[in-house]
Amino acid sequence: MAEKAKAVLSVSPSSGEGISPAGPFQVGMTGGSLTAVALTGADGQVVKGELTAGKWVATEDLGYNKVYTWSGTGKGEDGTEVPVTGSFRTVKPQRVVNASLNVGDHETYGIAMPIRVKFAAPVQDKASAQKAMTVTTSVPTEGAWAWLSDTEAHWRPREYWKPGTDVTVDADVFGVPLGGGAFGANDVHVQFKIADRALVAKANTQTKRFEIYRDGKLLHDLPASYGKESDPGRVTRSGIHVVQQKEAARRMKSTTYNYDVPVTWAVLISQNGEFVHENDKTIPQQGNENVSHGCANLSGPNAKIFFDLTMVGDPVEVVGSSVQLGLADPNGPAHGDYWQWTLDWAAWTAKSAATS
Repeated sequence: MAEKAKAVLSVSPSSGEGISPAGPFQVGMTGGSLTAVALTGADGQVVKGELTAGKWVATEDLGYNKVYTWSGTGKGEDGTEVPVTGSFRTVKPQRVVNASLNVGDHETYGIAMPIRVKFAAPVQDKASAQKAMTVTTSVPTEGAWAWLSDTEAHWRPREYWKPGTDVTVDADVFGVPLGGGAFGANDVHVQFKIADRALVAKANTQTKRFEIYRDGKLLHDLPASYGKESDPGRVTRSGIHVVQQKEAARRMKSTTYNYDVPVTWAVLISQNGEFVHENDKTIPQQGNENVSHGCANLSGPNAKIFFDLTMVGDPVEVVGSSVQLGLADPNGPAHGDYWQWTLDWAAWTAKSAATS
């Protein structure tokens, strides 16, 4: 008769200090089977877990700077009981940093919508943070993370999203070392969808036209007036903008240029104050002369056409002006702006923190 294998337990971690509370925490056994496993905090709270495929695995994160103790038993093939033992302490961070997302759960966006993970404090170890963040798509989509500042990691596809794509974002940064003694405070998870149509607006400051395309077909060719070129502060920035919000009525205010004007059908395309909106006062100039303070002026009926068709995440491709959106802008990108599409793919991927 063959000799029965010796029962061996593998407990991870069985001991130690400074353990990440994100795990993994598990117990396995060879030469026998587990009969009971528990992982208990010093406060008496038992960590949730499940026994699958002969292995016990914790199914929840642990807390920071806490002691946890293993208990339980396994039974060898020879009937011998083997105790599950061990104790460890999770890491004590100098500080924890919250993360948040710009996209909402179960929302629908246009084909240019970027993904942004924003940290509440600068991240020193960007590679560790980026490794914990994934984007999963329902159709093959080439894309990459780029760090546009010390607090923001952005993900965008190489080309516009394919209509109808389902997207899942998992930023599992809880327990991840962010450098300088900081650790992630929370995980963030979102599922969203790209609209079933590809709506693209093309704004030409030279021809003074505003064209709206859906799925490659021209729907509307509208006269417009853009920012006055003789004043660099009023130039409508060239580059791919992204629709960020819509307001049926809004007051346009500027202390620099001393105006306070009520408008309708306002679509924000840049945090530097660029909108597509109604301005019936400039109808004589629309299609003929650029006179605005940076916005795309349309007539009331035409502005409503765009307002009704567009959604957050749609691209507005501006061409023809003397100032570029993004880093080329003399004032730099506005805080919170979406200027991801102004970078070519090589420049974008160069901002990744991925390590080989």
